[in-house]
Amino acid sequence: MTFRSSTADRLPAELADWVAEQPGRPWLRLAVDAPVAEQGRDLATALVEELLRRGRPALRVAASGFLRPASLRLEHGREDVEAYPDWLDRGALRREVLEPAGATGTGRVLPSRWDAVADRATRADYVELRPGAVLVVDGMFLLDGTLDFDLGIHLAVSAQAAARLLPPDLHWTLPAHRDYVATARPDQTADLTVRMDHPDRPAYRLRAG
Repeated sequence: MTFRSSTADRLPAELADWVAEQPGRPWLRLAVDAPVAEQGRDLATALVEELLRRGRPALRVAASGFLRPASLRLEHGREDVEAYPDWLDRGALRREVLEPAGATGTGRVLPSRWDAVADRATRADYVELRPGAVLVVDGMFLLDGTLDFDLGIHLAVSAQAAARLLPPDLHWTLPAHRDYVATARPDQTADLTVRMDHPDRPAYRLRAG
């Protein structure tokens, strides 16, 4: 399937149209997988706002709220590129968010667990998902096959664009992103891929088949 051109303003509504076409479930777990964290955050926020505007219950959960404590993340240094994908506590994200929002779950999810800046627990309250709610989880390295989502969106950026869009102090992470794309192939396994080299001119396509 070829890519369809869009705009930053239109894209959330077009994604909301796509979500509305999906088969009914108690709750819908949707990943927004993004190497540039700000892109994932902004699109997830805009999509949730659009869904709520249409009367569809929705909740955004940032994967960055489920990072490991600094003592574990930085065990081998602050710029250990091999350890970088494992900064995310996948077990906690599964246990507190994805499993409760699954077909046989309770619908009671924890929106955040760890404040990586303050390096302490957030002490967030649990949230009860309403029937038919869309749970939008944004973050990096989400579509590597270790996390269960009902739908996955991958925001694809070329290596050159990633170097341009990421702040200089995060350029050490570029090899981790390249390895993720090469091994997990999120541009092929995601249900919908959005090209984001130029965020004001996105283009998207559905996975073939």
